[in-house]
Amino acid sequence: MRGNDRGVALLILCHLVLGSISLICVARIYPVYSIIFDNERLPTAIATVAAFAVLTILFVRARFSFGYFAGYYLFVMIAGYLWLNNFTEFDYNHRLSGLSAAASAVAFLLPALHQPTLPRLLELSPQALERLLGWIVLIGAAVAAIGAYYNFRLVSLGDIYTYREALTAPALVNYLVGITMTALLPFAFACYAVHGKLWRAGAVVILLLLFYPVTLSKQAFFAPAWLVLMFVVTRFIGLRLTVILSLLLPTATGLVLFSLYQSGLLPERSAMPVFQLVNLRMVAIPSLAMDYYNAFFFNHEQTHFCQISYLKPIMPCHYREPLAVVIYNWFGIGGYMNASLFATEGVASVGPLLAPISALVCGIVVAIANGMSAGASQRIVLVSSALLPQTLLNVPFTTVMLTHGAVVLFLLWYVMPRDTTERAD
Repeated sequence: MRGNDRGVALLILCHLVLGSISLICVARIYPVYSIIFDNERLPTAIATVAAFAVLTILFVRARFSFGYFAGYYLFVMIAGYLWLNNFTEFDYNHRLSGLSAAASAVAFLLPALHQPTLPRLLELSPQALERLLGWIVLIGAAVAAIGAYYNFRLVSLGDIYTYREALTAPALVNYLVGITMTALLPFAFACYAVHGKLWRAGAVVILLLLFYPVTLSKQAFFAPAWLVLMFVVTRFIGLRLTVILSLLLPTATGLVLFSLYQSGLLPERSAMPVFQLVNLRMVAIPSLAMDYYNAFFFNHEQTHFCQISYLKPIMPCHYREPLAVVIYNWFGIGGYMNASLFATEGVASVGPLLAPISALVCGIVVAIANGMSAGASQRIVLVSSALLPQTLLNVPFTTVMLTHGAVVLFLLWYVMPRDTTERAD
């Protein structure tokens, strides 16, 4: 095993340990989520996560790709669910759901970490790419202006939930905002920044900032800083390490601040907002969502994919409201709990027995995306897709592909000029 591979393995194992400790803290601070930490169940939980940690070898052996990025975030989320599955108060078949979750992770990762060779039918020249980036910036400005016409409100992060329910805009505008903010502008930023055109990259960052008062979402608020951070980090360390540290360091930071608060060395107002944002909302909630979806759909009819907006007009559906609303109305806690492909296209749509098949199909789609970016600057791929892995933790796969513009981003990777001088990671 190479030194870099050993570093990857050690960081992943460290992450799994810190993630489990973080979930213990979450359970103690937020018992309202029906997760009760019990010392008697601790050995079983440790053994479960340790067995799942065998999948670390997949990330050690794989090279960087978009599937590596997305797969790692989903891997950590499943590890979190397997831990929580030992402590939840909900009554359902925990052994079946745990085995299904682990099998779904394997089914997704095996194709998602592969980078196939696809035929190259179109490749833009550097001059054509430059013109395309200019059009993307103009489109971004136009979409921001249209979005501001319907919704524009400057409020603090703490007040967004008070006003967000009142936001109204045509469905087409919402689609354009999602695609522009998650795919088009991050691609433009990545291309400009990696190619050294920092003033243009800065202009894209400013444009991205305009989407926060339009959407009142935390992702829109943090997206510009996140993209800049990912760009800077990739200048100094490898792409695989960047992926792991992008989730490990925020988790560790939240834990350190929480420990200082518990020790009386830091006031609550300084520590708990970070812990709540990162360790609860960013890390724990996606894993908790799997617990909630399993608890609900073990006792209710599966959706058979009828929750997908494009299918609702042509197929009967037992659920009239979005699944996030259905879950919230049933449990009455946690807000509107959107969830990942493992919970929505998996448990909710086909149940735990068939969930690995659904995960396999999603993994194959990601493998195709890897093939579409093969030969392109993988640093651009990482930076331009920096918003997608976190989105995949909280949004159904089909929604990420279409509403959030992942398919558009994959097409941009496919046609962009190839960089034969970039070193492999």
